[in-house]
Amino acid sequence: MIDQARTIVVALGGNALQKKGEASSSAQQRVADQTVRQLLPLIQAGHRLAVVHGNGPQVGNIVLQQEALNTPEVPTMPLEDSGAMSQGLIGFWLQQAFHDAFEVQGINKAAVSIITQTVVDRDDPAFSNPTKPIGPFYSQEEADRVAAERGYNVKEDAGRGWRRVVASPRPQRIVEAETIRQLVESGTLVVSTGGGGIPVSQADDGTLSGVEAVIDKDFGAALLADLLDADTLMILTAVDAVKINYGLENEQSLGYVTADELSRYIDQGHFAAGSMLPKVEAAREFVGKSPGRRAIITSLDSALEALEGRAGTTITY
Repeated sequence: MIDQARTIVVALGGNALQKKGEASSSAQQRVADQTVRQLLPLIQAGHRLAVVHGNGPQVGNIVLQQEALNTPEVPTMPLEDSGAMSQGLIGFWLQQAFHDAFEVQGINKAAVSIITQTVVDRDDPAFSNPTKPIGPFYSQEEADRVAAERGYNVKEDAGRGWRRVVASPRPQRIVEAETIRQLVESGTLVVSTGGGGIPVSQADDGTLSGVEAVIDKDFGAALLADLLDADTLMILTAVDAVKINYGLENEQSLGYVTADELSRYIDQGHFAAGSMLPKVEAAREFVGKSPGRRAIITSLDSALEALEGRAGTTITY
């Protein structure tokens, strides 16, 4: 049973916004509608929600379009601009889906989306070793050419060709956090920090400038949850629970686990980088900052059950 109203930051994975083989805007809007319907029980139970979403497939499509159209007259936009475009696009889908669901269900609540900037440290070690692949695949000859012409870092990608790689620094501060907090406390459903936020650096005079990088959505969600002093960070993904010995005969789903226990599993190498590892690290960081917090990792279908302790993995202090 749910014993009290909570402030919950919900982090939606890419599977909650785009099904394989369905990249059209109308198809993705339908998926967003389905996703929102599955989150409605949390709202109807009285909880305050702030929603963070991934943007990998969408920003990837935008980058592909930018690269295909690149000419001296219409040059490719910087990566941070593509990130902003994806935030606005996905924010529109989700904001409209929540609005329509509230209308149909007679829920007296507003939904807004906020283009969100996330400050990163220019001295973050990630900038010295960019590893996040984005954009199209190239032959080695093409990769050498774009690297020379446009200053891209390129790496071979698992035998499939060469791709541009960019840094994925840790988020330090969310510029719009106070506005988001005020809206959430007023009862507004807020969609923000999409794709972890648009990476920006801050100069000594306080001004901001975009950075060609990507931020992990789960670390962005954990930072937002900390800044909002949320009760719960809920990371919704493609699996129903965190698993150790994944894919082996002794595979085991984790139910309740402490941050210290999770750290041991991380150190033992149970979680894959770029898959479950950032999720469990983000969850551990969030709950480790304050007793009483909890993080939940589960599937979208199991969100309400997991909040009630009947499904998923719950991480506590």
